[in-house]
Amino acid sequence: MADIPDELIKLERSAVEAHARLRGLDGEAYGVQWKAWRVAAEKFQAAVTEYAGRDDVTMSRHQAEQAVKKAVRHGTTDV
Repeated sequence: MADIPDELIKLERSAVEAHARLRGLDGEAYGVQWKAWRVAAEKFQAAVTEYAGRDDVTMSRHQAEQAVKKAVRHGTTDV
């Protein structure tokens, strides 16, 4: 597996953690946290798009996103 930048891992972790904080919230608190999650997810998506567009990256955007998500959600250390 190709090397994935730590920054992408950090951004995805941030989005996953923001999503987890939605549990148990309602009303205004839910709306505020939902926006925080959306912003974190958008930052991750933009970073993946930028990374995959680099000339030195041979993975497709989809492959890069899936590699990061696997590493974050399943504790894979071989990225």
